[in-house]
Amino acid sequence: MNNMNNMNDMNGRDNAATRPAILQLPQLCLQGALSCFQQACLLVVGGRAPEVEWLRKASEGRIVWAVDHGLDACLAAGIVPQRLIGDGDSATPAAWHFAEKKGIPIEKFPPEKDDTDTQLALRIAKEAGFPATIVTGAFGGRFDHALSTVMSCAFAPLPCLLADEREALFFVHSDETITFTPAKEPKAISLLPFTPRCYGVDLTGTHWPLHGATLEASSMRAVSNVLAAGSRALTVSLQSGLLGVYFVWHE
Repeated sequence: MNNMNNMNDMNGRDNAATRPAILQLPQLCLQGALSCFQQACLLVVGGRAPEVEWLRKASEGRIVWAVDHGLDACLAAGIVPQRLIGDGDSATPAAWHFAEKKGIPIEKFPPEKDDTDTQLALRIAKEAGFPATIVTGAFGGRFDHALSTVMSCAFAPLPCLLADEREALFFVHSDETITFTPAKEPKAISLLPFTPRCYGVDLTGTHWPLHGATLEASSMRAVSNVLAAGSRALTVSLQSGLLGVYFVWHE
């Protein structure tokens, strides 16, 4: 009996080891090569602040770092971040003073620097041993700031995804397959190449599927797709390249 129980335990562990990892965010579930995101740091950066309840749910069970003005979003949601990173040029003085008084560890940098606050935070997260980051507060605001954040996350030293209650952007790498199950049907789904070409792109579960497609960054045409009638999930796979999978729920 004991041997049989041990065998059942071993089988259970084997099954768990081979089962695709699942990442749960407030608005959708992801399944695939996502085990690194189970211990991801949540970076709250200084773009459009996520909705308070979304941020509270996204922060559950995660270490939260504020990046400059992202501190204001954290405090508005009643979240005290474990670290504050930035040059202090966008967070409100009251929020920064609260962080100092509260004893939150602060990585403060001079405003005249080469890297953005977000780039510094991504590097520090990597050095701290986090396997991945979830970045929120990345959308909205100035286009140059948003584009810098997106590109910095796409080519960061550790895996990243960007999300809030309105939009989300995930990156699929070579030889990866990820299944997305939205809790609410998105208004649009777009595939965005971040390398000059993405080869062998397969997309199922959408109104316009793809099989073995080549997508080029110079002509981003795989935009504004939707779920197929009766479909509750979509699956994206990629042979080579770096492909962004973008969702929008509210413009």
